[in-house]
Amino acid sequence: MRSGIRRLYDWLMRLAGHRHAQWYLSVVSFVESSVFPIPPDTMLIPMTLAKPANAWRYATICTIASVLGGLLGYYIGFALFDTLGQWILTVYNLDDKFFDFQQKFNEWGLPIVFFAGLTPFPYKVVTLMSGVTEMALPTFIAASVVSRGLRFYLVCGLLYWLGEPMREFIEKYLGWLTLAAGTALVGGFVAVKYLF
Repeated sequence: MRSGIRRLYDWLMRLAGHRHAQWYLSVVSFVESSVFPIPPDTMLIPMTLAKPANAWRYATICTIASVLGGLLGYYIGFALFDTLGQWILTVYNLDDKFFDFQQKFNEWGLPIVFFAGLTPFPYKVVTLMSGVTEMALPTFIAASVVSRGLRFYLVCGLLYWLGEPMREFIEKYLGWLTLAAGTALVGGFVAVKYLF
């Protein structure tokens, strides 16, 4: 397993130097906010480590693409919930808890959007719910910009300021870090299913 993780890490580091790497990063950030389960950090971290001078550009790309992807998720929840939205909930095995979550979302929508934007919590579920409950679009956009921006700029800032020591730390503890990231991602889905 570790050799597979190492190969993936090395491949992402090479991809970070690819002339189209920023486009790939924007696509991953966009689709993660509406349908894709893998967070953009899987590309953002190696790209920032490979080219620290571009850290702020990468954070900006992730933020803009993520918010635009969130608007797609909002639209799916608002206009296509009975077809595509329901399918997305079924894929993530969340349809049983939908109505409970909807009630809580109606009461606590803004903090939920903000929390989901900052954490490994599955943001796509929240973007969908924002559309279903017809959260005010300016509120949704503002919460998304602030929370997603904080998250991506924080990651890039740490990598920029810590630089090579952070790369050495990641390479030394890559297996454990991957396990922790996977656990956090699964934990986010469990939180959606059982807490809401």
